[in-house]
Amino acid sequence: MKIRLAVIEDIPSILVIYNEAVANTVATFDTVPRTLEQQEEWFAQHGDAYPVMVAEYNGIIAGWSSLNRYSDRQAYARTSELSLYIHPDYRGQGIGRQLLEVMLREGKEAGLHTVLSRIEESNEASLHLHRAYGFETVGTMREVGVKFGRLLNVVLMQKML
Repeated sequence: MKIRLAVIEDIPSILVIYNEAVANTVATFDTVPRTLEQQEEWFAQHGDAYPVMVAEYNGIIAGWSSLNRYSDRQAYARTSELSLYIHPDYRGQGIGRQLLEVMLREGKEAGLHTVLSRIEESNEASLHLHRAYGFETVGTMREVGVKFGRLLNVVLMQKML
């Protein structure tokens, strides 16, 4: 497994993984799959301060992670929000741990101070992974999303780098 910075050629694979999560999970509250153009615009918003990493296994993108701008207000410039998605064929193999570890290091090197994660409260695997890397629960937002006909709660987690 190789964890590396994403390049533009990775966007179609990132999109496939993301859109699978849109269609089948509550890991994202998007309900409509993204287009390639939308994913390219998303990628363009990242850079040195907000990296996108991929996990490559035998030439296949098995997962990806990004640190995203939390807010366009300047006082939040050192705060980011984490995204982490694994292709369903590769879940449960430790790829998320590898990506998260590298992403936190990259974020610190980029000068970020705080990483936030919003996780749907039934996503025990993600909650456990975040706790294992020092994220703490700072609150629960009740019934803030609706997906698959269910009202969803979101746990807000935070880690200082």
